Amino acid sequence: MRRRVGTSLYAGLLFTVLGVIAWGSGQPFIFPSLGPTAFVLAFDRRSERTQTYRVIGSHLIGGVAGLMAWAVVATGISITTTTAPFSTAGFRLAASATVSIVLTSWAMIATDAIHPPACATTLIISLGLLSTPLRVGIIIGSVTILVLFHSGVLFVFKRIVGESHPLYREEKSD
Repeated sequence: MRRRVGTSLYAGLLFTVLGVIAWGSGQPFIFPSLGPTAFVLAFDRRSERTQTYRVIGSHLIGGVAGLMAWAVVATGISITTTTAPFSTAGFRLAASATVSIVLTSWAMIATDAIHPPACATTLIISLGLLSTPLRVGIIIGSVTILVLFHSGVLFVFKRIVGESHPLYREEKSD
């Protein structure tokens, strides 16, 4: 029970920082793949999965791969509109998404920057939702802020509490 509450509140805290920035700037500092990233950081705080280079690097890879795929295959098209069955636009979006997933997966493995939520980032971009260099920069900036805030919270917490805070064990389902 304690892990569920702690993880939930901590993920909310991480996301709140970016929500305030998005609200104040009018820019998309919050986007769908950031939710899973906040959850992983909150749930598995000291795991290798939460290392800075993996989280930021994977989203950077996803951003670049998504933008490249969209620019080459689907420029000017967005998934926000429904495409007709078997349309050229629909095919281009599907191809852009597929290419971005292949590139992102390959590059994450090649660089040991594996963080699955980055696959959602690449789809957001390759499907035409946030598909400009500025928007990709905001995505990477947002992930960087999230990770740095997370690292800062852990640093402060460690200074106050030390290493005595518990490592959670698997809980049995209720």
